[in-house]
Amino acid sequence: DVDLVVSGGGSVQAGGSLRLSCAASDDVSNRYCAAWFRQVPGKEREGVALINVDDEITYAESVKGRFTISKDNAKHTTYLQMHNLKPEDTAVYYCAADVFDYGLSALYKFWGQGTQVTVSS
Repeated sequence: DVDLVVSGGGSVQAGGSLRLSCAASDDVSNRYCAAWFRQVPGKEREGVALINVDDEITYAESVKGRFTISKDNAKHTTYLQMHNLKPEDTAVYYCAADVFDYGLSALYKFWGQGTQVTVSS
């Protein structure tokens, strides 16, 4: 199995920034799609951003212009840089990976642990 380890997360004030990292156990991140999701209680897990093996990027409309997904192939790591955070961004954030591109649907095979992001008004 592919091990995905998430770091980052925390509490910030509205308008602040935060960067999440997701490191893979080997070089599969060079060949896999990498995606970020978030979930709040009582809601379905929501796709936030995706970068596929062709470096094509997709964002949810709610984060477009504020969040940036990127990857460092040498470090086997994907990042989610979040700017101008809003209270509605508060959620548990997850990273996911798969050889298949599922877009922003939560169908990926490998998942990291969740990390809490809290944005205060």
